[in-house]
Amino acid sequence: MIIAAGGSGSRMGGDIPKQFMLLGGKPIIFHAIDAFAKAFFDIEVVVSLPDGMIDTWRNLNYEHSIATKVILTKGGDERFHSIKNALEKCTGDLIAIHDAVRPLVSQQTLITCFETAEISGAAIPVLPIKSSLREITFDESEAVDRSKYREVQTPQVFKSNIIKMAYEQDYSSSFTDDATVVESCGHDIALVDGNEENIKITTPFDLKVAESLMTA
Repeated sequence: MIIAAGGSGSRMGGDIPKQFMLLGGKPIIFHAIDAFAKAFFDIEVVVSLPDGMIDTWRNLNYEHSIATKVILTKGGDERFHSIKNALEKCTGDLIAIHDAVRPLVSQQTLITCFETAEISGAAIPVLPIKSSLREITFDESEAVDRSKYREVQTPQVFKSNIIKMAYEQDYSSSFTDDATVVESCGHDIALVDGNEENIKITTPFDLKVAESLMTA
């Protein structure tokens, strides 16, 4: 599986990249890796890091001593290129790609994604939209049916041959996640239930929410 650790500018108003900020006494990215290691004892972990963050990783690993063996790879200009680099180091039949700043993915979400991808070839976790939505068109807006939409999470899990073939195509700005890369090759994406705690930590408020969830 691949942990995508974001760009070097992926910070929360400070000097420390978000994935390396502490949550419950250890870096956020370590929680994400631990979740996979607990669900799958033989998981192969590849971490894509921004250029210049390798030494930071090694220092944090020395300080916090993560137990899981991790293969490091350098990121690229876009997330697409970072994942493409990491795929070259993956050897498993199924490959999961997960955001480094989603530390609270549940065991059930992980297992369901893998089991579904084993059958369908591509599976992603989603949640129903709870808030009302409006579509903006020029200077107007109109309500849309929220039941037709889903919030997408990670991990996004694929059969190895499918995801590696998809990443052979040229980069497009329309690729918002790995599912869109695979979908552009004509492959269907299976949706499975995600878990609400699987939030993406991008703001100080998100970090407070995650801390609260961990101690609940």
